[in-house]
Amino acid sequence: MMNIDNNEGNYIIFLGTGTSTGIPVISCKCATCTSNDPRDKRFRTSAFIHYNGLKLVIDCGPDFRLQMINNQIDDIDAILITHGHRDHIAGIDDIRPFNFILGKVISLYAKEEVMSQLDKEFPYILNPNGYFGSPQLEYHNINDNIFFIENNPIIPIPIFHGKLEILGFRFGNLAYITDASQIPDSSMELIKGVDILIINALRRSPHISHLSLPQALEIIGEINPKKAFLTHLSHFLPPHLQILKDLPNNVSPAYDGLRVEF
Repeated sequence: MMNIDNNEGNYIIFLGTGTSTGIPVISCKCATCTSNDPRDKRFRTSAFIHYNGLKLVIDCGPDFRLQMINNQIDDIDAILITHGHRDHIAGIDDIRPFNFILGKVISLYAKEEVMSQLDKEFPYILNPNGYFGSPQLEYHNINDNIFFIENNPIIPIPIFHGKLEILGFRFGNLAYITDASQIPDSSMELIKGVDILIINALRRSPHISHLSLPQALEIIGEINPKKAFLTHLSHFLPPHLQILKDLPNNVSPAYDGLRVEF
């Protein structure tokens, strides 16, 4: 656990590094799911970004409440959503304590189709005549163009999740990509030059809508960051220490609670 200090520099905390099932997977007795290493206990993928004083969360999945509590995060400024699948939006109702205790409305940045998905999943949130006590959000539609939060630039990175067009994000010298199955050449140009690259790697074998470990390593090799971290990992990969032994020196599997400065 760690306290969030507004006076500190830029850093990321990995709130969750698992795929949509989390790890351990219900009923599974594989080596990864039964590992005693706490780094193999993975919430659904999400991250906290402390960026030029801003307190940002990327994705708000079903583990959001415990992710905030476990990492002692008691304030956020905005939530950025990569795409509208439930493992990335199911925790949106749990932003209410930030409304009630801190007395603030939380900004939410997402593509228009994500807003439509939120409207289907949580119709009472977007309804202006919704019930008292519903989450208070300020919506900002974003697309492929750079946008600013309190004069701080954030670069969307268009990527494909199967046939679905979703977003990664670049914050200065850090790029964050999850759920990608393909990164277009134009988006590779947006990533080049980063010191830190976070990228998903579901398993060793190919998958229709997620990068495999070999595919992720190929992209890392092309970008050549100083350090790369793998996220959105499944239990089909071996336990943390075993994965680590097979990776290049500048690549590590991320784990829940890991903090990295950038």
